[in-house]
Amino acid sequence: MLIAQISDLHIKRPGKLAYGRVDTAAYLTRCIAQLNALDPRPDAVLITGDLVDFGDAEEYAYLQSLLAPLELPYYLCVGNHDGRDALREVFADHTYLREHPRFVQYALDLGALRVVVADTQDPPHGGGRLCAERLDWIARTLADGDARPTLLAMHHPPFACGIEHMDAQRLAPDDAAKLAGIVVKHPEIERVLCGHVHRAIQTRFAGTIASVCPAPAHQVALDLRANGPSRFVMEPPAFLLHRHVEGEGVVTHTAYIGDHGGTYPFYDDDHALID
Repeated sequence: MLIAQISDLHIKRPGKLAYGRVDTAAYLTRCIAQLNALDPRPDAVLITGDLVDFGDAEEYAYLQSLLAPLELPYYLCVGNHDGRDALREVFADHTYLREHPRFVQYALDLGALRVVVADTQDPPHGGGRLCAERLDWIARTLADGDARPTLLAMHHPPFACGIEHMDAQRLAPDDAAKLAGIVVKHPEIERVLCGHVHRAIQTRFAGTIASVCPAPAHQVALDLRANGPSRFVMEPPAFLLHRHVEGEGVVTHTAYIGDHGGTYPFYDDDHALID
């Protein structure tokens, strides 16, 4: 089972650039072309929030058209830039978006893997929350499962990464501690998959691994200084590939988008190392 994770698309209305500089639509188009060309192909694509920039129906309609060439099933999560009502209206055929009456959260089975998607949105704030209702839903959904290997996905990471302006917008620490109390009871959780920070980041969390997915366009600048400014950089765009093999678990790869040269052989035709 191979799951691709992309995150933080920040699609704007047609012709608009993110921060006056980034053509997020063009970057997503390149990402989709690379996903379609993968061999083996992913079984599904999980998109972990900030699908658009302002959460309105026009942006979602444009996103829908951009995703149309994707030849793989995809599943949507909400981030702090999203609008639940507009998302559900435009993506009406994605019925899982309405499984919960208030929040965009759901569970699905993908072969031998179970995916549980939680809603950490807290409008109008940029940071994330998991209220008692959402935490209870996560606990019940995990308890109702059959203990198969599970990916728990959400937009906001439940840990501090050291980039201060992003840590100010992480999942609220009290809520993260409550989430950890749930996750630690479920050793079947292979990964906690997040977005929001636009970088490839991993840490230990509640007995499993929590990770952040890089973005298909701009990345948050890597600045671990105290009081570092809020900045982005145009480092190589990327996505994650989560490969699950029964009995072995999940291995995660970072896949960079674009042509970066190669592939080149290590050995010549006589099996000698090329000097």
